[in-house]
Amino acid sequence: MKKYLINNDWISLEQLEEILNEGYTIELSEHAKEKITKCRAYLDEVVAKENRVIYGINTGFGSLCNTVIPNEDLALLQKNLVLSHACGAGEEVPSHLVKRMLLLKVLGLSHGHSGVQLATVERLVYFFNNDILPIVYQQGSLGASGDLAPLAHLSLPIFGEGEVAYQGKRFSGSEVLAICGLKPVELQSKEGLALLNGTQFMSSYASYAVATSYKLWNQFNHIAALSLEGYDGRVEPFGVSVNEIRKQAGQIHAAEEMRNLLKGSQIVAQEKAHVQDPYSFRCIPQVHGASFDAIEHCAKVVENEVNAVTDNPTIFPEEGLVVSAGNFHGQPLAISMDFLALAMAEMGSISERRVYKLISGTRGLPAFLVANPGLNSGFMIPQYTCASIVSQNKSLCFPASCDTVDSSNGQEDHVSMGANAATKLYRVLENCYTIQGIELLNAAQAYEFRKPLKTSSILQSLHASYREVVPFVEEDCYLHPLISASTNFVKNISWKM
Repeated sequence: MKKYLINNDWISLEQLEEILNEGYTIELSEHAKEKITKCRAYLDEVVAKENRVIYGINTGFGSLCNTVIPNEDLALLQKNLVLSHACGAGEEVPSHLVKRMLLLKVLGLSHGHSGVQLATVERLVYFFNNDILPIVYQQGSLGASGDLAPLAHLSLPIFGEGEVAYQGKRFSGSEVLAICGLKPVELQSKEGLALLNGTQFMSSYASYAVATSYKLWNQFNHIAALSLEGYDGRVEPFGVSVNEIRKQAGQIHAAEEMRNLLKGSQIVAQEKAHVQDPYSFRCIPQVHGASFDAIEHCAKVVENEVNAVTDNPTIFPEEGLVVSAGNFHGQPLAISMDFLALAMAEMGSISERRVYKLISGTRGLPAFLVANPGLNSGFMIPQYTCASIVSQNKSLCFPASCDTVDSSNGQEDHVSMGANAATKLYRVLENCYTIQGIELLNAAQAYEFRKPLKTSSILQSLHASYREVVPFVEEDCYLHPLISASTNFVKNISWKM
């Protein structure tokens, strides 16, 4: 089994995906353990020897920040904090994202600026390595003061509360500790706050979304190229010169991808009767390219966040500082996720337009891509479904980050709403898979009418693999299973990057 040693080194998003997708276990290095232990020792010294009021360590929380708590109640204060903040609602967070949250929380705490016990971090490591996944709910975070409610649910099982999914079953926190022979961790001063203050719910969704968006982007190019072949489109809009003079990096990259995908095609090489194509084909480099630039930008923001310390207060033992600030505020992620949702929704939007053109009965294709149109409705209604999903994506693109609701008696008077941006983005990406499935259903059908001419070897391979799952439609049939199979194909198959 592969192991990743957490040593406070910079971790790339590619490394993060490798750890999560290839079954790695994780382990704290001696350096990371030393950083955690040193910070905890400094905090204990401050609490024991100095007559200082420090937010969240010996005070209440939020608007109760001026209420001083006696030293003998500091441990209870932290446990009460986690219990009282576990107010999540709505659907459960998918288990793969919960596991991601565990990893990101360990990474954040391992930098040694949070004041947690080593035992607390090692319990999170144990949960990750043994797939003990707390039950977390999607609703409840305002994306400032950290992802309080989701992270509270993530933290409850550490000391035997809450619920977990483990070995295909659901257990209470106390049950799973007993099964694994573990004792509840007794939280010390500041620890509850360190566990709850952070952006790990948002950054879990965001890092997943970046990886998924790269996958979707690559696949949209493949499917668009096959649609172009089915529509008998022109290759000139993807040429080097015309795209390089626009000076947009994403456009240049998208055009190059299209050229590579179409290389060797007999269909694009044949003489065309039409002078130009509709925008949904001709402007693929411009539209897909702009979305690629957006993904690249968001990837940089998210990678920074994955490597950051985002709880509060932040402790600097070497400088003798305990600073109450706002690194938990999710605005960088909120804006980036709103941006990414818009970029990916646009990929879906132009995809649906290509579907519309393929069923239009032009360019030598039968109406609705089926023999005997009239008797057969063919692919008329999959386009309806696609249009409905595209419309939903548009509504999901209203920016969550432009909203704020005053909370905690005005102490938390501006919030990012990044958690809502995260869950909306997740829905947009899921919708994009279905849109891809519908476009591929149409593109593969249209391509059949261009035979015996052949497309490129890359697209021939794609078409052949697809036909193992989804057949050519001769006449009207029950289409839902085909759309479902097509969506599963784009979601689960490994595509050549």
